[in-house]
Parts: sequence; structure tokens; C-alpha cells
Amino acid sequence: MLKFISFFYIQILRLCDISIKENVKIGPMVFISKGFNNGKKGSIYIEKNCELLQGVVIKGYGGEVKVNENTFLGEYVIIYGHGGVEIGANTLIAMHTCIVSSNHTIPNSNTLIRSQGDLLLPVKIGNDVWIGAGAKILGGVTIGDGCVIGAGSVVSKSLPPYSIAVGVPAKVTGYRVS
Repeated sequence: MLKFISFFYIQILRLCDISIKENVKIGPMVFISKGFNNGKKGSIYIEKNCELLQGVVIKGYGGEVKVNENTFLGEYVIIYGHGGVEIGANTLIAMHTCIVSSNHTIPNSNTLIRSQGDLLLPVKIGNDVWIGAGAKILGGVTIGDGCVIGAGSVVSKSLPPYSIAVGVPAKVTGYRVS
């Protein structure tokens, strides 16, 4: 029954102009929406052999979100694509991770924070990356190929390929070596 529901939901998403390639598995309560930002419609691309588990949320908010082939999104992963998000192939993103590709400017005290527009900050995650449970990936960062991000880390700066980073803010503690 669940397989049928997933197939039906994928067909509805495709009718809504969301690109979902073959052999994608979508769990229950997944929410995918292109959305708008300043009148610009978002776009979402999910390549072949990806798996999106229960509760995943992908909101384009007028930006582009691309999840490359054979990528795994664990339970309740949230991706906000305002400024653009690209996730490389063969990547594992564990449960409760949040990826945000925008921020607000910080106005003076005479201006309401809520009245400020979004500052669009693209996020690029390389191939063969493992992001631990509950990590936060902030706008404007590039995570290089082969990186490992520890659970609960907050990535606020770009990370070089094959680095291992942990903490708040995430700091490189080592490198994956052959």
C-alpha cells in the first residue's frame, strides 16, 4: 500500500512541474513545494535512486533545489532553497538536519527585523558527503566532496574536501585519508 501511495504522490509532484527521476523512494508525510520569492517560482530536481524518508520537507521558496543521484535524506530533514541548494551524488543526510540558503540582514533598532528581505546565500554540498543527525547547514557555504559533518554541528563556513568537521560552529578536526 505504501509503495502505491508513494507512486501516486510522485505523479502528483510531476504534474506540479517538480522533476523526479526514476527509482526515487518517498516516505510518508514528505512535503515538496517550489514556492515563490519576489514573484519568482522555485524549481526542484530530484535525480534517480534517491530516498526521502518520513517527514522530509523541501521548499524552494523561489530558488533551485537539486538533489543528485543516489542521495539519502533521513527523517525530518528540512531544506529551504531561497538562495539555491545543490546536494551531490551518493550523499547521506541524517535525520533532523536543516539546510537554509538565506538569511536576514540585521537592521538598526528603528527598523523591524521582519520587514527586511532575504539575503540569498547558496549552499553547495559535494559528492559522497555524510552529514550527521541534527546538523545545521547555513547559507553561503560549500561542503567539499567526501566531507563528514558530526551530529549536531552548525556549518557556518565552507569546508575543504575530505575534511571531518564537528562542533558549534563546525571546525575541521581531521581528514579522511586513503
